[in-house]
This record gives sequence, structure tokens and C-alpha cells, in this order.
Amino acid sequence: MKKLIICVMALTTLLGTAVQAQKKVQKEVGIKQKVEEYAEFKLTSDLVETLSDNERKLVGIFIEIGKIMDDIYWDEYFGNENRAKLNKIKNPAVRAFAEIHYGAWDRLDSERPFIPGYKERPAGCNFYPTDMTKKEFDALKDPLKESQYSLIRRDEKGNLYAIPYHEAYAKELEKVDRLLEEAIGLAENDGLRKYLEARREAFHTDDYFESDMVWMDMKDSRLDFVVGPIENYDDGINGLKCSHEAFVLIKDEKWSNDLSKFAALLPEMQKLLPCEDKYKKEVPGTDCDINVYDVVYYAGDCNAGSKTIAINLPNDERVQLKKGSRRLQLKNAMRAKFDNIMVPIAKQMVTEKQVDKVTFNAFFGNTCYHEVAHGLGIKQTITGRGPCRQALGALYSAWEEAKADVCGLFLTEQLIEQGYITNSTIEENYITFIAGILRSVRFGATEAHGVANIMCYNYFKEHGAFTRDKKGKYVIDVDKARKAAREWAAIIIKMEGDGDLDAAKKYTEKNGKISPELQNDLDLIRKANIPRDIIYKQGTDVLGL
Repeated sequence: MKKLIICVMALTTLLGTAVQAQKKVQKEVGIKQKVEEYAEFKLTSDLVETLSDNERKLVGIFIEIGKIMDDIYWDEYFGNENRAKLNKIKNPAVRAFAEIHYGAWDRLDSERPFIPGYKERPAGCNFYPTDMTKKEFDALKDPLKESQYSLIRRDEKGNLYAIPYHEAYAKELEKVDRLLEEAIGLAENDGLRKYLEARREAFHTDDYFESDMVWMDMKDSRLDFVVGPIENYDDGINGLKCSHEAFVLIKDEKWSNDLSKFAALLPEMQKLLPCEDKYKKEVPGTDCDINVYDVVYYAGDCNAGSKTIAINLPNDERVQLKKGSRRLQLKNAMRAKFDNIMVPIAKQMVTEKQVDKVTFNAFFGNTCYHEVAHGLGIKQTITGRGPCRQALGALYSAWEEAKADVCGLFLTEQLIEQGYITNSTIEENYITFIAGILRSVRFGATEAHGVANIMCYNYFKEHGAFTRDKKGKYVIDVDKARKAAREWAAIIIKMEGDGDLDAAKKYTEKNGKISPELQNDLDLIRKANIPRDIIYKQGTDVLGL
């Protein structure tokens, strides 16, 4: 009898081991499929025809600085100790997926952990101690704690303290300083040289205001270099801490000239916003530009997970009120996403009678005026709650992206009606916009752009902006979509202007979720093997430098 029990126990153990092994194989296969959901795209541009010898050398230096920004971002998001552990992972697909997402959490799948041993992502990433409580943070008597450019750490006794970025990353920034010194010596354009000088100083002081102001004046450089701690999407605790990143950009003169005329229209566009007058009394600056670039290098935050295809900076409201902002459209990155993702999604999901209305010009326009719309609306609450960004805290990013989406769509419509835009129609822009939502909601319900698009999708659906044909494909009712866009814009601008955090939280919790019907659509898109996003093959070798 004992022998029989022992045999049964042994068999059970073997079966259990086999089941675990099978699960491991299935998981590894799943990760490999996830990696394959990212289409590879080469970031190139014609450097020989457009740039001088010195400018080509600058591109190489900027890329080297970008690599340092990349290293800093790894620490901010994942922690250097965790990053070192990735080298011990034997499965190449898991390592590759970790490289895409800069850590153990799938940014396009609600940041679920995909590496064994990791739980849910810490809300504050590595900006704060993972065991820090709100009570502890509130009790810390250090004004630096609320700086966008500081880390919160524990001392030997376990007490919290704040350390500025320029001290925390002194070793890395010393290398950046030497590279910027070399770049300043090579810069032929006065505006670029002044910006590099100001940015170099900012890395020493963590005061980026002056360098942002100088960057706003950099109008005629063929090169641009967006670098430093910029976006605060990763700080899920206070919506404060900025992540390091870098873009290396080469200007497309022809496309830029076509767009430059729209900057002067911003005050008039502000007046047209479909909201109560009290929410649009601020006058946006017109000393801004809308330009088109080829991006040749991404690093850090902007390279993690889903890749951005346009830039609207600076984020500093003081700079925006004084000088406006700059809108940088990344044309080659847009084309990569349109060809590899948007077109296949449209063919899969949009009715045959409307699928040809999904066009690159409309996609470009929607993206372009999304960035313009960031500079419109309201920056200071009308309720005495301070800046909108501060009043809405960690929810601000999602609401601001929602505002930019729908107000950008509205503005595109106005510019078409007034004859400023002639290469696309209102119908094309609305159909392309709704098809684009199906692309963007795949970013997940924890990423600001994803939450914004989910809320927009649910509002449009509720108000009849689209229905389904017999094949289950989307049929867009453009008239109802136009009406819904105006109403949704009014809700968002009011939410920001009031700065009512409780109201924003309740609305987001109720309407920022993927419905079973939408999830079914996303499953169909996934089964069709349509890429979720792009990964870049980039660097000096790709550029031939």
C-alpha cells in the first residue's frame, strides 16, 4: 500500500511539473507573439542633402546624449538594480519585450507584469520609495519634494528626503555636459547654439524655464534636439516628477512652410472653442510655430512602449502664456504608424463604403491639431484651485490628452470650412479620427492617451457617432460625430477649468473603461495580427554616420 501511495505521489509530482512546464512554454510563446506585435521601422533621413558637415556631427553628438538620457530613464522608471537583473533572463523574447517597455510591465496591457517575480507597477515608479505612504510624503518638510526635478529617497534611518536630479544623476550629467560643450562649438545656427548653452546650464540647476524660453525662439534651425526631464506621465502618485528623454530631429522645410501660417490663428481658434466664454478668456501666445520633422532618434520616456508621433512643448504654463508653444510633427513616424497600423485597422473595422475615407492627410491633420489644441482652452482654474495641472493631479494628463484630441478635431473642421486646409475633407477627418481611436485605445487603460481615447470612444458611442453594419463594421455618422465632438469638448474644458478632482475621478472611473464590445473589437484586431505599435531601428549606423 505504501508503495502504491509513493507511486501516486511521484506521478502527481511529475504531472504537476509537466503542467508547470507547459504553462511556462505557453507563456514564453505568448511573450514572443507580443514582441512580434511591434512592427520594426528604420529612422532615417537625407542627411547629405539637408545638413552641413558640422550639423551631421551634431546629430552624432545628440544621439550620444540621447543614450545617456535613456540610461537615466531606466533608473527613473524601473531602477538600475532591476535593470541589471534583466541580463540574467534566458528567454530572448522576454528580454526584448522588457527593452521595449523599459521594465517588467506591459504598457499597452494595463501595465500588467510579464516577468516572474514582479507584481503591479509601483504608482510612483522609482521616483519615490515603493513603501512610501501618503502620510509620510505629506509630513516631509522640504519644499524640494514637490519639485518636478527631484527624487524622494530614504536615509540610513529610514527617513524621507528629496534629492535634485542634478545631484542624483551627477555622474551621467557630467558626460552630458562635456558633449554639450562640444556641440556648442560646432553649432552654426545662433538659435541652436543659444539653446544648447541654456540647456547645458539647466542640467546644472534643474531650472528649465530660461532654456525653454530660448528654445521657443529657435525658429530657423534645420536641427532640433528635445532633451531633458520633460513629461510627468509616469508619476502616478502626484503627477509631478518628470522623466528624461530625447528626440533628435531634422526639419522638413517644405511641409513646415505649409503649416507655419496657422500660428497667427490661435487667438481666433480660442474664441471658436465650443464652451462657455468664461473658460476661454485666456489668450494663447502666438509666438509659436508648427513645424514638420523627420525624427532620427528616440531615447528614454518617448521610446518606451507606444511611440509618440508629435510633440507639443514646453509644458511650463509660464512659457505657454508668454510665448505659446511649439508643435513638432514627426512625419516619418506618422507615416510608419499610418501604413503599418491605421490602414490595416481601417480595412478590418470600417465599413467598405467609408474605408477609403481613412487618409494620411486626415491622419496628419488630426495629429497636428491635437498638438495645437494643447495650447488652447484654459491653464488656470476659474475656481481658485490654481493651475489645472495641479488641481487635477495625476488625472490631468488623461484629461489634457482628451481635450487635445477632440478640440484638435474641432479645429481641423473649422480650418477646412474656412478654406485653410484643402487636402482633406471634414468627412475624411471624422472617419479617420474614429478609426484612429481603435488604434489609440490599444495603448491601454493606464496610459494617459489610452484613457483619453477610451473616454472619447464611449462618449461618441453613447451619442450615436457610429453604428455597425451587418458585418459588424463601423459606420460613422459624421453629423452626429460633429455634434458629439462639440459637446465632449465642452465637458472636458469645463472639467479642467473647474479643477474639480472628485468630479474628474468619478467620470474617469465610470467612462474610462473598455467595454466588452470594444474589447471584442480589439481582440479581432489582435487576431488579424495587426501591429500594436512600432519599434525603431535607429542610431548612427542606420544613418550612415
